[in-house]
Amino acid sequence: MHDFSDLLRPEAVYEGVAVAHKKALFTQLCTAADALGLDGRLAAERLAAREKLGSTGFGGGVAIPHARLPDLSGVTGVFMRLAQPIEFDAVDDLPVDLVFMLVSPVDAGAEHLKALARVSRRLRDRTFLAKLRGAGSRDALYALFTADAARDAA
Repeated sequence: MHDFSDLLRPEAVYEGVAVAHKKALFTQLCTAADALGLDGRLAAERLAAREKLGSTGFGGGVAIPHARLPDLSGVTGVFMRLAQPIEFDAVDDLPVDLVFMLVSPVDAGAEHLKALARVSRRLRDRTFLAKLRGAGSRDALYALFTADAARDAA
């Protein structure tokens, strides 16, 4: 299933985000979390703690920082396309320009892992990545993530 409408809301998609380094990116991600009604400060702490275990930059210019937070009703995401790639200590040593933050309830073990696997599978698709990099707006980015839902409704 390629439809991410259960994980991603239109207001959680950002394009042209200008950050100079990973710490600034995490600040922006947590500001976005605040805008979604989440505890951005706690999200920042949890993302940083997870990142200390190993980089969430998995290659191809993509990172999927993730954490578990209390008081969430379900798994949710924030997607950012950066204005310029940044160093991220990714497994392939390439800079990152596409970031999908995934946050889950503390007790969502299997649900968290399934969502992480879905996002990872989708963001390994080179054709899809090219479309994300070429999209002209937030709306176009969101439409790419929810294309199956739109196709099913037609």
